[in-house]
Amino acid sequence: MSALRLSAPEDTSAAPVSSALEPDAIPGFTALPVTTLEQVESFGMNLEAMEYVHRPSTLEGIRNVFEIARIGGRKVALRGAGRSYGDASMGRETVGLDLTRMNRILSWDPQAGVIEVEPGVLLRDLWRYCIGDGWWPPVVSGTMFVTMGGALGMNFHGKNNYRMGPVGEHVLDFDLLTAAGELLTCSREANADLFHAAIGGIGMLGCFTRIRMKMKHVESGLLSVDAYATNSIADIMQKFEERGNRADYFVGWIDCFARGKFIGRGLVHEANYLHGSDDPNPAQTLRIENQELPDTIFGILPKSILWRLMGPLSNDLGMRLVNWAKYTLSSTIGNHKTVRQSHAAFAFLLDYVPNWKFVYRPHGFIQFQSFVPQETAQDCFNSQLQACHNAKVIPYLGVFKRHRKDEFLLTHSVNGYSLALDIPITARNSERLAKLTKELTQIVLAANGRFYMAKDSVLDQASARTYLGADTIATFTELKRRCDPQNILQTDMANRLFAGFETS
Repeated sequence: MSALRLSAPEDTSAAPVSSALEPDAIPGFTALPVTTLEQVESFGMNLEAMEYVHRPSTLEGIRNVFEIARIGGRKVALRGAGRSYGDASMGRETVGLDLTRMNRILSWDPQAGVIEVEPGVLLRDLWRYCIGDGWWPPVVSGTMFVTMGGALGMNFHGKNNYRMGPVGEHVLDFDLLTAAGELLTCSREANADLFHAAIGGIGMLGCFTRIRMKMKHVESGLLSVDAYATNSIADIMQKFEERGNRADYFVGWIDCFARGKFIGRGLVHEANYLHGSDDPNPAQTLRIENQELPDTIFGILPKSILWRLMGPLSNDLGMRLVNWAKYTLSSTIGNHKTVRQSHAAFAFLLDYVPNWKFVYRPHGFIQFQSFVPQETAQDCFNSQLQACHNAKVIPYLGVFKRHRKDEFLLTHSVNGYSLALDIPITARNSERLAKLTKELTQIVLAANGRFYMAKDSVLDQASARTYLGADTIATFTELKRRCDPQNILQTDMANRLFAGFETS
């Protein structure tokens, strides 16, 4: 097992499983016997936990889990599709509350573009339900296989964060079941403090049971996509500043193996909605079947086996070659080239190769994503890439985005940029990687940067408190006391970053 795998502090206050989860403790409750004990894993495959997993399909089922936890002194960890890269949805020996069966679409208004869903609805379900009526989610992540409850809990962002903000900005209201058993409707007018804290609150304040949000009207199922090769971090930032404010989406890829005067070189993609007569046949391009990602490469090779074929390249030498080839082809054949892509094809790059993460076996990988103000971003990201080269631990993928500030309490966003680095864990690099991530964290903090908890697996308590600030921690802790006085909702991430919430 990799030395980088993290574990939460032991919870010595928890009652024995046999006394906490008696079958007849609550009438109508389905017990969580030893047979419900499952090993859950982070998306990065670098962390794991044994949980007593319960998968309710109703609001009452969630209430029962919370009640059994209150009676038995157990902790509860909320989990959606398990797409967090670290331990945000994991808790050792907790009751794992898996919400994927609460996946109903409750209502849809195709005139107003307002949809109401349960928390287990996947982003894939959302866009498939609305696209035929000319609507698309205003903010999407790089994968469609996240739940909307998880999306709100982490307040995910997309390639248009600088224009549209995170997903929370498009939520009209939601129902939140607190661990104390109270069902609260939250909006910008009602329970506004809880609205802005539960969105992005990493599941520590309650469980979303109903979400109502506004979709984005689109006139075509296609986007116009332009590509630009760039030579450095400064060059990428210049492209964002020149064109980003006019583009509907903007995202950069970075070749992390490049060094010296080429450090930070990459490729930028700009995408824009089509309007009016730009698409001669929108009725067809808006159909679901014209949005679905293909199952094969060139109509021949099944994508399901593609990750296996990537194995020989899943090492430093192979990935150096892949990155070099991508940049070389992009800067020659693809530079300033315009193509049209479906919304799904442009948005969900992480879904093109099923099970792509398996190339990082057996030790997994981490993603280190930092958000840095515009004035310090260039130096900060150059320093991060140089630190990776100095440590001889090179990220296999780098993704660059533009951001704006938002209104949410535990926000990760800034008026600036983010850089996400996918870094493999190996038997040889684990100790160097642990030291590197500490160095990267200090570089970010020195630049007044922030972090995204959906991706994190390496921050410590001192770092979290530094970037969040004492006032934010105090406000969130007070809401925690109000909504969860017994401190039932707890995960390994919460233990790692906050060492538990004091409720006395």
